[in-house]
Amino acid sequence: MPLNTVDNDHQKQRILGFLKHHQIGVIATTKSGLQPEAAAVEYGETEDLELIIDTFVNSRKWGNIQKNPRVAFVVGWDQDITVQYEGRVTQLQGEELTKSKNTYFAKNPRAQKWEGREGVIYFKIVPTWIRYTDTNKNPWEIFELTF
Repeated sequence: MPLNTVDNDHQKQRILGFLKHHQIGVIATTKSGLQPEAAAVEYGETEDLELIIDTFVNSRKWGNIQKNPRVAFVVGWDQDITVQYEGRVTQLQGEELTKSKNTYFAKNPRAQKWEGREGVIYFKIVPTWIRYTDTNKNPWEIFELTF
């Protein structure tokens, strides 16, 4: 399965369009001893392919992220297309938090019900590597981006 070599901007737009089309993905983190943990979460995305997520400070994923900010994320597989994503987590604050929450709530309006709850935090995942796979095509369309 050779990787296709296509224009980087075109690849980013394909990934962005796919991320915009979906609302739920799976985030994978690791706890002490490298024990993996995964959770299905709603997300928003920025034009720079960053993912915006909320969670509670007492969640397993947030505890894991405090020790290791590197995560993996997967979106899709319906219609035999998926995006695999690796990145680094940053907690959102100040003006960036406000802007990111607007992006997140525009896509996930029902998530606003958690906004005022004690212990809710928002973070973004900045990509370090993304793979797009479409097995509907022959040959399969697969490409990777490294940031």
